[in-house]
Amino acid sequence: MADKEEQHHQHHIVMLPFMAQGHLIPFLALANQIHRRFGFTITIATTPLNVRHLAAAVAKNPTPSSGIHLFELPLNTSDHGLPPNAENTESLPLNLVVNLFHSSTSLEPPFRALIQNITADQNGRPPLCIISDVFMGWANAVAESFGTVNVTFSTGGAYGTAAYVSLWQHLPHRRRTADDEFNLPGFPDSCVFHITQLHSFLRAADGTDSWSRFFQPQIENSMNSFGWLCNTAEEIEPLGLNILKNYTNLPVWCIGPLLPPRMLNSNPTERLIGQHTGRKPGVSAEKCLEWLDSRSERSVLYISFGSQNTITPSQMMALAMGLEESKKPFIWVIRPPFGFDLKGEFKSEEWLPIGFEQRVADVALVVHGWAPQLEILCHKSTGAFLTHCGWNSTAESLSQGVPMIGWPLAAEQGYNAKMLVEEMGVCVELTRGLAGVVSREKVKSVIESVMDGGDKAEEMKKKAGEIGELMKLALSDGVGSSHRAMDKFVSALLSHKQETA
Repeated sequence: MADKEEQHHQHHIVMLPFMAQGHLIPFLALANQIHRRFGFTITIATTPLNVRHLAAAVAKNPTPSSGIHLFELPLNTSDHGLPPNAENTESLPLNLVVNLFHSSTSLEPPFRALIQNITADQNGRPPLCIISDVFMGWANAVAESFGTVNVTFSTGGAYGTAAYVSLWQHLPHRRRTADDEFNLPGFPDSCVFHITQLHSFLRAADGTDSWSRFFQPQIENSMNSFGWLCNTAEEIEPLGLNILKNYTNLPVWCIGPLLPPRMLNSNPTERLIGQHTGRKPGVSAEKCLEWLDSRSERSVLYISFGSQNTITPSQMMALAMGLEESKKPFIWVIRPPFGFDLKGEFKSEEWLPIGFEQRVADVALVVHGWAPQLEILCHKSTGAFLTHCGWNSTAESLSQGVPMIGWPLAAEQGYNAKMLVEEMGVCVELTRGLAGVVSREKVKSVIESVMDGGDKAEEMKKKAGEIGELMKLALSDGVGSSHRAMDKFVSALLSHKQETA
């Protein structure tokens, strides 16, 4: 065994995440898991600002690991029409996000140099593999030139990932029917998609626009990987996993969902204080928990649109009115509406009904900036989550058996919402995107349908609870399917290495 341990310690894996919060955190979680289980050295390579984000998150880890290294890849943002320090989707207006995507291909030369140095340090032995984001398909060519393999890591779920890659590769909505519906290559014919489930840039894509010119070749390259890692558990997405395996025609290892370990702790008395994102919340976790403690079980609606999404001023107004009329206690993580500086000052008198914050002060917590999401979702008073259906938030919600109200806004969120509604039965969609029409009546009636304890609400709660249990099972130490998938993944790498040695 000692000999095997010795060999393991010499293995080095290099990771290449895309520069977005929803990608960096799962990559770091994956790095921690691989290092903990196999003792491999891991280097995560990303741009300087994102290295700082990750370093802050690493520092908050109760047992920081000496085996995980962060490496800076220089990015000159001004070369790509980006403002200074704009190295992350979070710091950019929507119209410039495509520039950030294109800028990521300029990381190839410094990334090559990193692989070269690691190979030289290991007496000519390249890293065991590169694990790259699905958007960093160029890493395949790098891996090949050093005689190693690239593995694509999708930080989303299986269904959402399969839909996203198939849509970008085929643009099938260009041949949609009169009622704006279309089928998606790889998906069963019974699974009908609608144009409103697509982000506006994808809706307008024709293969020659700048979004298509980035996504199509990168996804195409990712299809040539050694295999795909997917941030889900095989039991919770049987259809999505089947589609993804058939579509990529590659091994797919479901090694997730990569949740903070404390979310899987079934001891409800243990307080979950502390952030895993390395950020400072707009309200202290203590204050939040104290407030939740004073509410009855499953009575609170939690509302958050993730780290970089917001809604329009008129949508915000309608949401506020509907919340007030529903008379439900709620926690709303709020930031300036679309078209305004997300990090700027919040103008309550302009964007919310007059006197709203004062009137709801007894039943609500309106949080500006960041809220301790994990603590809120793990609290027994939380009854539902109004969410943008980003995969990290979705997995966190399901792990605690909390049903959802979906309002997808970007990326693959529309397909996640479709799956949560149609496949899992744990979500009701309120509206879609920034163009979605939303009224106070609709807000009130959807909240009631999910939270007022009728048959539908009970069924959703039951299904969410069952999926939460399946997740915990999949992630249980050593025996769960996600742990077995991780072992299979590493064995596949090691046997490939032996075959090619």
